[in-house]
Amino acid sequence: MKPPSAPAAVPEDIDLLIRPEWIIPIEPAGVTLSGHALAVRGERIVALLPDEEALQRFRPQQTVDLPGQVLLPGLVNLHTHAAMSLLRGYADDLPLMRWLGERIWPAESRHAGPDFVRAGTLLACAEMVRGGITTFNDMYFFPDAAAEAARRIGMRAVLGIVVIEFPTRYAADADDYLAKGLAIRDASKDDPLLSFCLAPHAPYTVADKTFRTIATLAGQLEIPVHVHLHETSHEIEESLKQHGVRPIERLRRLGLLGPQLIAVHAVHLEATEIDLLAREACHVAHCPSSNLKLGSGIAPMSAIQSRGLNFGLGTDGAASNNRLDLFHEMRHAALLAKGASQDAEVLDAHRTLEAATLGGARALGLDRRIGSLLPGKAADLCAVRLDEWLIQPCFDPASHLVYVAGREQVTHTWVEGKLVMSNGVPAQISISELLDVAGLWHTRLTS
Repeated sequence: MKPPSAPAAVPEDIDLLIRPEWIIPIEPAGVTLSGHALAVRGERIVALLPDEEALQRFRPQQTVDLPGQVLLPGLVNLHTHAAMSLLRGYADDLPLMRWLGERIWPAESRHAGPDFVRAGTLLACAEMVRGGITTFNDMYFFPDAAAEAARRIGMRAVLGIVVIEFPTRYAADADDYLAKGLAIRDASKDDPLLSFCLAPHAPYTVADKTFRTIATLAGQLEIPVHVHLHETSHEIEESLKQHGVRPIERLRRLGLLGPQLIAVHAVHLEATEIDLLAREACHVAHCPSSNLKLGSGIAPMSAIQSRGLNFGLGTDGAASNNRLDLFHEMRHAALLAKGASQDAEVLDAHRTLEAATLGGARALGLDRRIGSLLPGKAADLCAVRLDEWLIQPCFDPASHLVYVAGREQVTHTWVEGKLVMSNGVPAQISISELLDVAGLWHTRLTS
């Protein structure tokens, strides 16, 4: 007599099943999957598995089929000044110190209040989710206003507790900046999409005493320190005049180097400094487009990569780029690294995609939550169309993402399983409202 067969397994209920042409999970490295699906329950990834198995195992509330598209983790913008979207094109074709002193700082002194920050960050967040960015690391005044804008769009934000020595409309001195930023951090501790960095602006705007305080706070609070560092040769020359050492050595003596440090730009590095940053497990935020536009130079990414120093990609602000577009940054990063090193194998497509996702997440201490498509991580995702006639043929989806596709090919962006952009339109705000915001501030800035 034939034994009775085992009862069929009851399908698991999930919220979302995504079935693209390809999936690039980032972990494991260098992998492109086809014929696979991603399952999401609530805000988390449940499984990444073959299509047929997914259809048997799960009963999704919603299925999204994406033929001709590639799914990957949401992009991480490791350095920006989001509110400066209102200053896009306002101060072009100037070197950094003239750009700051003659145009940016005067404009900020007149206009950069809470309304400015809220409006500029709203525009920036909408632009970023349109281009598949799900997380941004910000450095600007009034982080509570930036938080309001990020919440409105549904983005994940890492907000800088910005610190400089001189007064602005936001704070009177370094202690005031720290006190206000820490109070906002405490008030936002229950928001799952918000976290914080200590954000001393730069070695040339922050004193030794303040840096020592920041080093102590970073250890106590276990949060990153996000600072412009070795951006220009002028910065290094001034440090040698005033302090007798280069900025990295000054920060080392003040206790800032370590796994919490994110060195933004890091253009002018000697080999010994790259070794020091790697040995101390620091991170680099590479902003190639801004470095080029401000004439700051080309970061030594071949050496940074070969020394095992973790790095992510940043756009910088729209006032110095002028796009919050990580597809541009990926292409520029890869091509500049190859050209500067005369080595075509440096910063290949998969390594560049890792920098734009997991590398940034790792620098922010968020790599257990985002940056790859491992089960258990947050469902921060973007989908990119690779079947348009203009970008055919496609032999390698990873290569296409870095060297061919642009943000205009991004079709969907999810944050914690919630759709925040589809078919080119942010889900939480109308295009007409965004245009009204931009128009209002254009008038104010030109009056």
